[in-house]
Amino acid sequence: MKKTSAGLILYRQRSGKLEVLIAHMGSPWWARKDKGAWSIPKGEYTDEQPLEAARREFKEELGHEPPSGQLVELGSIEQNNNKTVMAWAVEGDLDVSKVVSNTITIEWPPRSGQTQEFPEIDKAAWFDLPTASTKVIAAQAEFFNRLAEKLDVEIEPDQPVQGSLF
Repeated sequence: MKKTSAGLILYRQRSGKLEVLIAHMGSPWWARKDKGAWSIPKGEYTDEQPLEAARREFKEELGHEPPSGQLVELGSIEQNNNKTVMAWAVEGDLDVSKVVSNTITIEWPPRSGQTQEFPEIDKAAWFDLPTASTKVIAAQAEFFNRLAEKLDVEIEPDQPVQGSLF
């Protein structure tokens, strides 16, 4: 069965560059991974409207209400895990040192019968679009291309913006 997720991408302009906020997935599975281990703040939904789910997931994963600014609709993409992801973007700023994620409970170590809680995301950071595109799940990079196109911004490589752990 196909899963559906919705997400909200926070963006800002710094020194003439467009930056997006992305989150590194939590749990021991992702701890030592970087490329492909980041994601836009998003989550699955069933009985709610996609935009409501995107706003809820933003708050759950980052611990802050999303900004109420003008939304940029970015459409949907298909990820390799049989998941359709819809996304919107909104301009705003967020101090990543103040991000607090909800937790997930998983069996850890695998097949041990023991469960442990881990943050759903273990860090968040601001990156320019080319850098963010190399860090997120491959299919999600398309959202950054669409955002740049809708904002009429040229994508130029730059150094990543320092993020912080929480």
